[in-house]
Amino acid sequence: MEQAQIEIRVLDSLAQIAGRDWDACACPEAADGGRPLDPFTTHRFLLALEQSGSVGRGTGWQPQYLAAYQDGVLIACAPLFAKSHSQGEYIFDHNWAHAYEGAGGRYYPKLQIAVPFTPATGRRFLVRPGYEGIGHSALVQGAVQLAADNRLSSLHVTFCTEAEAQIGEEMGLMSRATQQYHWLNDGYRDFEDFLAALSSRKRKTLRKERRAAQDFGGEISCYTGADIRAEHWDAFWAFYQDTGSRKWGTPYLTRQFFDIAHELMAEDMLLVLAERDGCPIAGALNFIGRETLFGRYWGCIEHHPFLHFELCYYQAIERAIAMGLSRVEAGAQGEHKLARGYLPTQTHSLHWIGDPGFADAVRRYLEAERAAVEEEIEILTDYGPFRKAQVEEQE
Repeated sequence: MEQAQIEIRVLDSLAQIAGRDWDACACPEAADGGRPLDPFTTHRFLLALEQSGSVGRGTGWQPQYLAAYQDGVLIACAPLFAKSHSQGEYIFDHNWAHAYEGAGGRYYPKLQIAVPFTPATGRRFLVRPGYEGIGHSALVQGAVQLAADNRLSSLHVTFCTEAEAQIGEEMGLMSRATQQYHWLNDGYRDFEDFLAALSSRKRKTLRKERRAAQDFGGEISCYTGADIRAEHWDAFWAFYQDTGSRKWGTPYLTRQFFDIAHELMAEDMLLVLAERDGCPIAGALNFIGRETLFGRYWGCIEHHPFLHFELCYYQAIERAIAMGLSRVEAGAQGEHKLARGYLPTQTHSLHWIGDPGFADAVRRYLEAERAAVEEEIEILTDYGPFRKAQVEEQE
């Protein structure tokens, strides 16, 4: 029997795909009414980025959503963007760009399958159940063909799952290993139970930090869903602007993003605020997945010792335990997370480069980098705060 043809479409707006169709590919596990594994590739999150102007014209992130149809049914899709820079990706290729352009090539624009400004591991090749093989093949081949037909330098798939990295490598893409720091829930009953797993010295340090952080003269509160109010977003926007201006020059997200996200997905967000006399002075925004709490944004208008650690790391651990979640992903970089119970964890990306000579050079670089990352993870894990027996069990 002749197999039905696959039609690949490139769409410049997520409004061209119904939310139920996109999510049937992006988060089929949520069809039972539960949470998606992560909210970042859902129709509502990506639509909030688009409608708020956080991506699109003038941002360097131009939507080119990839959609594969069979007999008129969306069987696979991917959050694909044309990029005119390498900002907001967290898998760094600036050196590749400099080397390629220094040799006379044109690195930008490039194609990126990613969730903008979101260094959180998740599925990037979004495939409806039952179409896994043909769906992955259609997306990979479609993205590579799009890059080649438009004579673009490269295609990148960032923070994909390990399984996707293996599939992509089998299809000819180059895989890259990097690392983050994740907290793993070893069945802890509460925060004290987690502390008991640490070495005595680290346990004392964390307790001392928490006491100092909570001595800022106010209270720490957690909000989600309808409990998050408009004035909370006003306060958090001030925090986010301060952090964004110091880290990136200008914030990646617009003020409208938080309003639209609140309307579309308030139940997916956990906002932790340090408040004094009813006035927020610092805050951390998390997103809630089916198994993982994702720490995303932080900021403050007053500096207090260890308050950053308390709001971003310790409160996240407490809430993850209370919600029965298995892990906390606290974002990119930060060796200081190691002492707070967040262990080094390998993350994955995939890359296609059109120029054969440059591709060969990058391939050799990635092989050496992978060995270095694996060695660094092993060394850093040994320096972690857990009692030795505990580390061996987690390994």
